[in-house]
Amino acid sequence: MKRIQLFEFEDFSWFPDFLRICMTNYIATFHRLLDSASHLAALLKEVMDRTGTRQVVDLCSGAGGPMPMVHQLLASQYPQLELTLTDLYPNASAIAQIGQSGPIHYQPESVNAAHVSKEMTGIRTMICSMHHMTPDVLRAILADAQSSNQPFLGYEISDNSFPKWIWWIAFPINILTVLFVTPMVRPMSWQQLVFTYLIPVLPIFIAWDGAVSNARTYTLEDMGLVLSGLPESLYQWEKGALAGKGGKKLYLKGIPF
Repeated sequence: MKRIQLFEFEDFSWFPDFLRICMTNYIATFHRLLDSASHLAALLKEVMDRTGTRQVVDLCSGAGGPMPMVHQLLASQYPQLELTLTDLYPNASAIAQIGQSGPIHYQPESVNAAHVSKEMTGIRTMICSMHHMTPDVLRAILADAQSSNQPFLGYEISDNSFPKWIWWIAFPINILTVLFVTPMVRPMSWQQLVFTYLIPVLPIFIAWDGAVSNARTYTLEDMGLVLSGLPESLYQWEKGALAGKGGKKLYLKGIPF
């Protein structure tokens, strides 16, 4: 595999939750700048049309990322569309903002993407989170969707096609990007401002996790190696790339039959 396994700060259970929230809110803002919602709406529409499913269970949601916007883009065409956001470490501020009921709601209990409750049915989405998983864990997540006969859609904003050393050159650029992008973060909190500009730990954490995310991204060939370890099933996996702002975006679809 080209992908390499390194650590990201927000993956650790000991990492302060208020910093994790700041980082996931920043990531959600970055998705808005890249217009991830438009790509995802098109991909999700295809999966919904092929499966007839109108429920979406978003795994590893963080602050929600682009998925609430995706719901808004599709809701007029699919009025029964329901979006459930979940995470292993649920985002308290996102739960308060989004709520726990309605067509878009956030599950307050922890959800393990490799062991999703059978009661949570629908298209399982993973937005820029597959790279957080080791090959064995990702294979377990995909196997769980496959064995549960639930559709799957994974999406990454990096295609990891550059030489590995380029990601480390990007580290100082990422720090500067955080300083410029942070004023656009919503919802804004005093922690976001203080720990970006007065006690600048967030730029370092975000820059590191950003560089590592690119290095950890599964290429299409890497995805093929992960899929090769799945048991035979009446389930079809499809992978591909889309052109977009900032470079190619990779996707992985799972369609039950």
